[in-house]
Amino acid sequence: MSDTNVASFPAGSEDETSDVGGVAGKRLKSFIDRIERLEEEKAALAEDIKEVYGEAKATGFEPKTIRQIVKLRKVDLEKRREADELLELYKAAIGME
Repeated sequence: MSDTNVASFPAGSEDETSDVGGVAGKRLKSFIDRIERLEEEKAALAEDIKEVYGEAKATGFEPKTIRQIVKLRKVDLEKRREADELLELYKAAIGME
């Protein structure tokens, strides 16, 4: 493979894209740019969520319990009931009740 077929990108030169080995450089770069933007947004949202948990804790709520509730609310009601019943059954089986 010749070096003339490989695009070399110095830092900060995102404008230089080319098709190499059947790979559409501009399209690939577009995907990468979108992913990077979304990763930045995700990090910002994670920081916002962390701050809300901190506010809840400062108000006297237990973040660990709030996290459990948030997780449970994502689960379908019927599946949650089944899991609760199974948990109770297992606890009873080992004498925790």
